Amino acid sequence: MKTIINENQRGLLFKNGKFVKMLSSGKYRTFGDKTIEVQELDKALVSQNASLDVLLKDKAIASETVCAEVGDRQLALHFIDGKFSEALRHGKYAYFNTYNKHEFTIIDISSPEVPDEIPEYIFSKIPTYLYTKVEVAEYQKARLYFNQKFIRLLDAGTYYFWKTDIKVDAGLADIRLTKMDITGQEILTQDKVSVRVNFVCNYRITDFIKVKTEIDDYEEQIHVAAQLALRDFIGKYRIDEILESKEQMSQYVFDRLKARETDFYVEFTDAGVKDIILPGEIRDIMNTVLVAEKRAQANVITRREEVASTRSLLNTAKLMDENKTLYKLKELEYVERICENVGNINVNGSGDILSQLTAVLRGNVVNE
Repeated sequence: MKTIINENQRGLLFKNGKFVKMLSSGKYRTFGDKTIEVQELDKALVSQNASLDVLLKDKAIASETVCAEVGDRQLALHFIDGKFSEALRHGKYAYFNTYNKHEFTIIDISSPEVPDEIPEYIFSKIPTYLYTKVEVAEYQKARLYFNQKFIRLLDAGTYYFWKTDIKVDAGLADIRLTKMDITGQEILTQDKVSVRVNFVCNYRITDFIKVKTEIDDYEEQIHVAAQLALRDFIGKYRIDEILESKEQMSQYVFDRLKARETDFYVEFTDAGVKDIILPGEIRDIMNTVLVAEKRAQANVITRREEVASTRSLLNTAKLMDENKTLYKLKELEYVERICENVGNINVNGSGDILSQLTAVLRGNVVNE
C-alpha cells in the first residue's frame, strides 16, 4: 500500500498494531502487517492506535512537539504564535511545534474568581459553559455570592467568573431614585366615612447589603409603614377636615417614613397624597353643598355691585344738583349719545333746537 506524507504532515508507523516510529514527509509503501497513520501538523497529536504517553516516549516525536497537562481544577489557555486559539480542560495534550509556536497558560479554576491578567476578549472565544457572565448597568449595583455567601459589592461593569463546583449568584439592586405607589387604601375617617387614598413616595437605597440580608422584603415593609401612617392620620379627623389638610397629611406620613429610614436602609426624598376618593353618595352631597356655596357667593357679589352702582348714581345726582354747569354738561353728554344713535331728528314747535332736545332728554331721564 502506497502512502504519501506531505510537508505539513507526519506519519506514525505501526507494525502488528504496535508503534514503531514517526515518519517525515515522503512516499512510503507498506506491506503485510505494517500500517501508517497520518497526522496534521496544525492539529493536536491524537492517534487511533496508540495513547499519547506511548507516542511521547519516541524521541523524535518528543523533540518536535510541546505538551500540556491540565488538572481537574485547571484550565489551559492555548496560544498559537501568540494568538489565542482555545481553552483546554483537564487532560493531556500535545501539538507539533514544527511550523507554529504553541504556548499554554495554566489557570487555577478551583475558585470562580478570574485573575486580572486574563484578558477579557478571551471570553468571547471560549464556550459559555466554562464561565458565568455578570453585567451591571450604570444605575445598578450587584451583590456577589459564592455558594449563598456574600463576597462583595460589584459596581457598574462586566464581570466573568469560572464555572466550578462553587455556585455564583449576583443580585442586582437599582441605585436610582425609586417611586412607590400606595393605591386604593380604604380608610375610615373619624365620622365613619370610608375614603380611598392614593399615596406616592420616592426613595433611594443607602445600604445595598443590609437591605437584602437584614430585612425581609423591604419594599413590602415600606408599603405597610406608609399604610399605617395614613390610617393613623385619617382616623383622627372628620371628612371635611381631611379634605382641607392634604398637605398636612402628606407631611405627617413623610415624617413617619423618615423616622424609619435606618430600619429600611433607604433614604426618603419626598412623599405626598395623590388623590382622596370619596364614596358616590358623599361625593354627590359635597357637590350639592359646593353649588349652594357658589350661588350664595354669586348673590353676595351681585348685591354688592348693585349697592355700589346705586351709591355712584346718588353721588352723581348730588354733584349735579349743586353744580348747574355740571348739570348742563351732563345734558350735552346725553344729547351727544342720542345723536350718535339717531340718523334724523325732526323738531316741531317753538323754541330753539337745543331747548327742544333738552326737553326730550329730560323726558327720557324721567322715563328711565
